[in-house]
Amino acid sequence: MTEVSSLDSILAGTVTCHTQEDLARKLKEGRPLRVKLGVDPSSPDLHVGHSVQLRYLRRLQDLGHLAVLIVGDATAMVGDPTGKNATRPQLTRDEVDAHAETYLAQAGLILDMKQVEVVRNSSWFDHMGFMDAVRLCGSMTVARMLERDTFSERHKAGVPISMHEFLYPLMQARDSVEVRADIEIGGTDQTFNLLVGRELMRDAEQAPQVCITLPLLPGLDGVQKMSKSLGNAIGLTDPPRDLFGKAMSVPDALMPDYFRLATDLSEEEILKWLEGSPREAKGALALALTRLYHGEAAAKSASEEFDRIFRDKGLPDEIEESSLPPEMLVDGQGVWLVKALQRVGLVSSASEARRLIKGGGVRVDDQRVSDEQQHLAGGGTYVIQVGKRKFHRVVVP
Repeated sequence: MTEVSSLDSILAGTVTCHTQEDLARKLKEGRPLRVKLGVDPSSPDLHVGHSVQLRYLRRLQDLGHLAVLIVGDATAMVGDPTGKNATRPQLTRDEVDAHAETYLAQAGLILDMKQVEVVRNSSWFDHMGFMDAVRLCGSMTVARMLERDTFSERHKAGVPISMHEFLYPLMQARDSVEVRADIEIGGTDQTFNLLVGRELMRDAEQAPQVCITLPLLPGLDGVQKMSKSLGNAIGLTDPPRDLFGKAMSVPDALMPDYFRLATDLSEEEILKWLEGSPREAKGALALALTRLYHGEAAAKSASEEFDRIFRDKGLPDEIEESSLPPEMLVDGQGVWLVKALQRVGLVSSASEARRLIKGGGVRVDDQRVSDEQQHLAGGGTYVIQVGKRKFHRVVVP
C-alpha cells in the first residue's frame, strides 16, 4: 500500500490540511481511509465547480481509499448559510429527493460508484428527537458560531440570522461522527464546518477527522463562486454544444484555474496552450472539458459547430423547429416576435424577450432586431437566434 501511504500524493493540489500530523498518523495504520464528501442536493444538477472536489475524491479512490458520499437530504432542507448574506429558503422533502436522484447519477460521471459508500443523512436525523437536537446545540457556543465569517459579518451589519442556520454546521459535523470519517474534504469556504466536525468527533471520543480544503472555481462571471442560481455555471450534463460554448466564454485570466482544476490535461500540455494564443487555449480548454463528460466524438463535433457558427458565421447542424398556431397571427402583421420567442421556449417571459431585443441579443435570419414590435410575416420560415448559442427555426402559417 505504498501509494495509499503517500502523504504527498494526498496533499497534491490541496489548499489546507488540518492537520498533516493527524493525516500522517492515520496513513501509518496502513488501511484505506474513509474520505467523506457531503453534497447537499439543493438544486437538480452538478456543475464544473462541483467537479473539483469530486475529481479529487476520485483520485483518492484510485489511491485505494474509500469514498463516503453523504447525500445531505436533511441538511439541504436547512440550507448551508456559507457565503450567504440572507437566510436561505428551505427546500421541501420532495424537492430534495428529486435533486438527490440526479446528483448521484451525475457524480457517477467522475466517481467509481462501485467503490462509493452512499449515505443519506436523513437516516440518522429523521430519528433524532427534540432533546437530541438540544444536546447537539449544547456542543457549540454562540461565540464560537460567530467566529464564522458569514455569521459575524451579518451580525455586525444587523442582518438577521435565524436559529436554524446555526444548526447547519452542527449537522454537517454530526455526519462525520455517524460515518466515522478519517478525512473530510470541501472547498475553502467550508473550513469552519469541517473544523466543527473535528470538535464533535472528539466529544464522541473518536479520532478527529483530517480537514482538507480544495480551491474554489470561480464562475463564468470571473467573480463569484460557480453557481447555477447565479447563472455563471457550466453544468456537467449540459449538451455538448452548450458545454463547449460556455467554456469558450471563460475569462482569459481564469484559464489556468480551469485547466488545472477541471481537466485531465498534463501540466506540460497546459503550459503549452497558455503560452500560445488565448483563442486557441480556450478552444483546447473547451474541447478537454466537453470530452470529459461527452466523449471524443461529441467534443469534436461541438468544436466544429462552434467554429462554423462564430468564425464562419454558419448555423448549427441541428436546429429545433416549431410551427406556430394560426391563432397567433395578427391580421396584416403576422406573429409578434416577442410572443414567438415565448412560444418556442427561447425566453421565459415577454419582459425577458423585450430586454433581449433592446440589448441587441436577438437575430432573425442573421439580422439583428432592435424593434420590440417586430412581427414575423405569415407564410414564412425564420431562424431565430437568441444570444450566441440558442437557435430555433420557426414556421409561421
